[in-house]
Amino acid sequence: MTDFKRISPQQAQALREQGGVVVDIRDVHSYSSGHIRGSTHLDNHSLHDFIAAADLDQPLIVTCYHGHSSQSAAAYLVNQGFSDVYSLDGGFEVWRHTFPQDVDQGDPT
Repeated sequence: MTDFKRISPQQAQALREQGGVVVDIRDVHSYSSGHIRGSTHLDNHSLHDFIAAADLDQPLIVTCYHGHSSQSAAAYLVNQGFSDVYSLDGGFEVWRHTFPQDVDQGDPT
């Protein structure tokens, strides 16, 4: 895979069930207010450590607010060596309406 793919919340949910990792690139306040259950908050401060510890071949789903910023982040992660990267279409806003039972609140740490 040389580029990321855009996927729907339903496709992302199926990928999560198969071991896909979700990273949320929204600001810390937004993440704390609500995020996809099991997701990891990723920002400029945690990015290096995340990449260093990650399995580069494990499916990676990137989400943001509405699915725009996640595309740039997904492209960046492909360039960092991740081989199976997805951008969540509609972002967290569509996710929380589609799968409200899979939304958690709390601190990103």
